[in-house]
Amino acid sequence: MFSKLLSTTAVVLAATQLVSAQTFTDCDPTKKKCPDDPALGKTVTVDFTKGESDLFKVAEGTKLTYDKNGAVFTINKETEAPTITSNKYIFFGKVDVELQAAPGTGVVTSFVLQSDDLDEIDWEWLGGDKAQVQTNYFGKGDTTTYDRGAYHDVANPQDQVYKYSIDWTKDYVRWLINDKQVRELKYADAKGGSRFPQTPMQIKLGTWVAGRSDAPEGTVQWAGGKTDFSQAPFVAHYKSLTIQDYSNGVKNAEKYVWADGSDGSYQSIKVITGDGKDDDTSSSASSTAKSTKTSETKTASEGSSTKTSDKSTLSTVTSTASASGSASASASASASATGGNDTSAAPSGSSSTSPAAPTSSIPTTNGGMKTGFSTAALGACLMAVFML
Repeated sequence: MFSKLLSTTAVVLAATQLVSAQTFTDCDPTKKKCPDDPALGKTVTVDFTKGESDLFKVAEGTKLTYDKNGAVFTINKETEAPTITSNKYIFFGKVDVELQAAPGTGVVTSFVLQSDDLDEIDWEWLGGDKAQVQTNYFGKGDTTTYDRGAYHDVANPQDQVYKYSIDWTKDYVRWLINDKQVRELKYADAKGGSRFPQTPMQIKLGTWVAGRSDAPEGTVQWAGGKTDFSQAPFVAHYKSLTIQDYSNGVKNAEKYVWADGSDGSYQSIKVITGDGKDDDTSSSASSTAKSTKTSETKTASEGSSTKTSDKSTLSTVTSTASASGSASASASASASATGGNDTSAAPSGSSSTSPAAPTSSIPTTNGGMKTGFSTAALGACLMAVFML
């Protein structure tokens, strides 16, 4: 357990150690030959108000229910971390998720894209933060610096449904709230592109407890404090999502194949189409498809109202929106962050009566302790501990 007097430097060091010890992938294609990534290859809309979707696999120990508000992710005790992961990959694309974050100090709600070599793009909500949401990204699991996070104003995300989007191409990543852009990362701004997320990714949705009784003090401070389970249950609702696979500009993608000895660049990924042929133009194909591009849409709406996973594979929630280095991080935490503190979001159409968020809603409490946290590391560490 960390001391209450733990310095920011020590927190950064501890987070780094947690990353190296606990952040993992089933198979990293930059280090060895791995199975090909099955491609989504189209646009799919999932309406969780109608039940479960076979597009997602459920993590061991996860029990979900479904109601008129969507998929219900419930936490009653600190060892619970309900998580689902898509069984298909997108190679650049746009993902829209309508959700209502879980309340509760120390409870984290997340929406994450993650690749086999630990490229990541993230949204993350703290249950005790009524005024903002965090965004972040990682390239190839690199956690040597902690200057990628940003904060964005949003009013009462635990009480209202909003649409949160990630629009991802080979040139940029854009984060949007209710279709309004709040941040952009350009390829060149991520260490000249070397740390730009650019390899096929899965979609992960989940909630977990950072305010655990056995969590490091730094983790608890970042999360806003210990979680009071007398206030449980803590519930997040994922209402719906739309996933559009740009497939690096190639139509009818069936799978994504990493070249032997891949350096983790998008140019090293081949797109195999439905006829079994590989598209040699994948390294140069335009992946800047507009969000208005249409393709086959499938609504996944059937399933039982309750499901408990019987999978034996450990699936960790990789909620990696690490905090920025100051209370003004929403505007300046990353050189590539734009509009991080000048945008007040209103709820999505289903709950449009919510008041607008205040324009100066960045809390300063424990701001220093937020510096340098990788929630990918902290989340993976905590989940690995209680899921063993």
